[in-house]
Amino acid sequence: MPGIRQKFMKLMSIVVKPSKVEAVKSAISSVGVSGATILDARGFGSTKGHTDSYRGAQYQVDTNPKAMLQVACKDESVNDIIEAVRSVANTNTIGDGKIFITELLDVIRIRTGETGEGAINGEY
Repeated sequence: MPGIRQKFMKLMSIVVKPSKVEAVKSAISSVGVSGATILDARGFGSTKGHTDSYRGAQYQVDTNPKAMLQVACKDESVNDIIEAVRSVANTNTIGDGKIFITELLDVIRIRTGETGEGAINGEY
């Protein structure tokens, strides 16, 4: 079993409006991201929610649809990815989203056993 790498990578969780997913995919691909995991999500924050009705009954909707892209990358790619995402996802309105960046200790490609940056980029 591979040991934990000392060279850190990053895991970027990019939360955007669902309508921005395709633009974000194109933007991050253009700066060298070779893959991402995309999840449907719901969230709440500054937008607070709204009242809706269904078959005559009123109800409070306090979450909004979002999409989350998870990208594992090298440390040196983080700023390029941030700028690429902001260039296409920023509408200057509440609810544009957030980018969360965390340290990633290791990555293991299940099929080949590659680890670290090679498992992200398929370099080895």
